[in-house]
Amino acid sequence: MFDNLSQRLSRVVKQLRGEARLTDANIQDALREVRLALLEADVALPVVKDFIARIRDKAVGEEVVGSLTPGQAFVGIVHRELAGLMGGAAAPLDFAVQPPAVILLAGLQGAGKTTTAAKLARLLRGQKKNVLLVSTDVYRPAAIEQLAMLAKQVGVDIFPSAVGEQPVAIAEAALDWAKKHYHDVLIVDTAGRLAIDEAMMREIAQLHAAVKPVETLFIVDSMQGQDAVNTARAFREALPLTGVILTKLDGDARGGAALSVRHVTGAPIKFAGVSEKIDGLEVFHPERMASRILGMGDVLSLIEEAHKTIDAEEAHKFAKKVKSGKGFDLEDYKAQMAQMRKMGGLSAMLDKLPAELARAAQGSTMNEKKIARIEGIINSMTPTERAKPELLKASRKRRIASGAGVSVQEVNQLLNQFEQAQKMMKMVAKGGMQKMLRGMKGLLPGMR
Repeated sequence: MFDNLSQRLSRVVKQLRGEARLTDANIQDALREVRLALLEADVALPVVKDFIARIRDKAVGEEVVGSLTPGQAFVGIVHRELAGLMGGAAAPLDFAVQPPAVILLAGLQGAGKTTTAAKLARLLRGQKKNVLLVSTDVYRPAAIEQLAMLAKQVGVDIFPSAVGEQPVAIAEAALDWAKKHYHDVLIVDTAGRLAIDEAMMREIAQLHAAVKPVETLFIVDSMQGQDAVNTARAFREALPLTGVILTKLDGDARGGAALSVRHVTGAPIKFAGVSEKIDGLEVFHPERMASRILGMGDVLSLIEEAHKTIDAEEAHKFAKKVKSGKGFDLEDYKAQMAQMRKMGGLSAMLDKLPAELARAAQGSTMNEKKIARIEGIINSMTPTERAKPELLKASRKRRIASGAGVSVQEVNQLLNQFEQAQKMMKMVAKGGMQKMLRGMKGLLPGMR
């Protein structure tokens, strides 16, 4: 989402190389680049003006100390201001109330409220919370049915509602049910419209007054751009917002909403939707997002994702093999593909890597279909063949290709990629990390 912004800001660093200190003169062009980058990213003009003014005040006269270059010093200032623009630090949900804690979701139709309600329920269920979902969108039967299906999928309770009922009555009945059945959290999914209108705002204000939520979260589509700012302003005037959830952050929009909505609403961004999958909701860390925008990557989030998805025992066995430089076979290779799939695939991983490493892997064709084909080829092999790929001669390759429904050429491509991966494992075992990074294009299938 932030590719163009990242590229422009990297040019800023190059422009400031060789300068002894940051002055009004040498940061003028840098600030112009930052301003253009933000405007192209569809950040609201008032936000841009305020942001540039703060950077100028802090950058002029900044001494370049130690081993830092002026470019690095400038990026440090931009990083701090970007993080501040998006909230400064992660903002947890407030559960310091007598259960059930009510979370009210508000936003326009199409912003992803219903899906986000289920994603949030799944996240809280993972924190041992007993969650109840309810839909007050009595204008769209499909929304009520969708939430019921998603509730079943994530394993949480759903309070029934139907077209013809009053939204406030539904919410009050759901709250009463949650109290009697010892639910920790009640998530209320509200109706949206294609555009702001008085009836919708009046209804959601009534809902807020009826259930007195501890959290009122504004759901905003990251791909809306300037429209997101106008929508955020309208909801802020109608409701005491306590937080924002950005959806579709994995899209190809320019990212203006992410950088504008905190400034406009005054409410912290608490979560971000990073994929369409039901587990695609993450806690929003402003400082980490600032690092990603500046091409520094978000390795902490990548590590956290790995901890959640990777089997500790299997990881330990794999680490021992890597350390010894022996025993890495096609079964291990298939297991690594499965772990990558759990973490959202290669594209999701690259998005969190520093720009330099991500560029090294550009042009990758890895996707779910590719992983499935790799697994299909390996599954067509016997256990002995997976352990000893050197046994695979022409007749065996033809049998494997036929069993997997692929060509012999694809079997050969997989074996070549596996051979390169084996070499990388041996480099790591010998301490050749730099060699490994230079050769990482061959580490994973689909990289060129």
